[in-house]
Amino acid sequence: MADPKGFLKITERELPAHRPVDVRIQDWREVYEDFDRGTVTKQASRCMDCGIPFCHNGCPLGNLIPEWNDLVYRHDWGEAIERLHATNNFPEFTGRLCPAPCESACVLGIDQPAVTIKNVEVSIIDRAWEEGWVRPQPPEVRTGKKVAVVGSGPAGLAAAQQLTRAGHDVTVFERADRIGGLLRYGIPEFKMEKRHVDRRIGQMAAEGTNFRTGVDVGVDVTVERLRSEHDAVLLAGGATAWRDLPVPGRELDGVHQAMEYLPLANRVQEGDYEQPAITAEGKHVIVIGGGDTGADCVGTAHRQGAASVTQLEIMPKPPVNRPDSQPWPTMPTLYKVTSAHEEGGKRIYSVNTVEFLGDGQGRVRALKLVDVKRTDKGFEPVEGTERELPADLVTLAMGFVGPQKEGMIEQLGVELDGRGNVVRDGDYATTVDGVFCAGDMGRGQSLIVWAIAEGRSAAAGIDRYLTEETALPVAIPPTERPLV
Repeated sequence: MADPKGFLKITERELPAHRPVDVRIQDWREVYEDFDRGTVTKQASRCMDCGIPFCHNGCPLGNLIPEWNDLVYRHDWGEAIERLHATNNFPEFTGRLCPAPCESACVLGIDQPAVTIKNVEVSIIDRAWEEGWVRPQPPEVRTGKKVAVVGSGPAGLAAAQQLTRAGHDVTVFERADRIGGLLRYGIPEFKMEKRHVDRRIGQMAAEGTNFRTGVDVGVDVTVERLRSEHDAVLLAGGATAWRDLPVPGRELDGVHQAMEYLPLANRVQEGDYEQPAITAEGKHVIVIGGGDTGADCVGTAHRQGAASVTQLEIMPKPPVNRPDSQPWPTMPTLYKVTSAHEEGGKRIYSVNTVEFLGDGQGRVRALKLVDVKRTDKGFEPVEGTERELPADLVTLAMGFVGPQKEGMIEQLGVELDGRGNVVRDGDYATTVDGVFCAGDMGRGQSLIVWAIAEGRSAAAGIDRYLTEETALPVAIPPTERPLV
């Protein structure tokens, strides 16, 4: 363990400072200042000898958090990355993007600020890359079995890396023009620069994983051909069917889905365009949806020079502190001020959009809002609260309702559950022989850490299917696996 008295000597939770707002909104670099490794070591020393590390239960990957906290405290960073990679293929992704359910479950968090687990994690992997400790790990023996992974988000990439290292010939199919899924085109640069994705893709290619971009399975390649040319297929395409807002005026120009808006900004950073086709420059921007995707739209609008930014949420404003109804070690829903919110804008809670109003030329000019209250019957409007809010650009960041059914899923004929997600068994096998499913396509919209965990676990199931046994680790305990 780390310093037995560390949590008594260091009671403050210290994280990297954000770059000044007026500086960072002029560029697309990540928002954090450099963080002193000595401070990271001190923060790692706060990890307690708590007997039962509930952080393990909080983390879907089962990360060995107390172990690498101890190793960082002892300045053994090389061994720390070995322990971190033992359970997590891509800690540079989770260390930047995961909401850290492990910290909500931290025992120290009962009466003190939780250990800075997420920051210690990203500090370990960043140093490992700097020191050259992250190298390709090609398999020593090839099995001759071929696996197709459809989708290159975190679930697909994690499964592909595990299966390649197990000796299988793995090809990742991605319908976009670059590998990464939402990591590439959904997450803004200021949250995670794409050099992190590119660097990991380079490692995987050196290990033997094949990547094919611009291939829409079910359109460009039939599912029959895919299955005939591979011994197993993994569906890891994510939950890409977005939730819409079917109210009057939805057809007006200027009302867009978040995933129509955000990828364009990322493509500018990739060098595809000088200016995005949809921009917030000089506009009054309304973001409907109070989650992480909504915050990504807020931060993007600030960097594009929006005249104003307002984020709407139908739910009430969450509490600042953990409520009694969400006791430790559960992950509570709390009021968060992200880096995007620090940069300006306004948030309005308990409101619903009832109509988009046009300017007579086919463009949106305003939203008609109404306050709502939550009852047993759902959200009911509060009489007399209707009002207009000026809007030149509206982004819908209301989440996703499941995987796209048209094309691949319909052609495969896999069984779907009541929510429209792909049904899997304990080995992540679908109802079609040789076809497996991992990540949001089967779980529904979820966290990046769950996607990686499911990708790793599905890889073990596929390896067992192909070879009748497996040495690959299973990230998710059997009691928590999806069942038919």
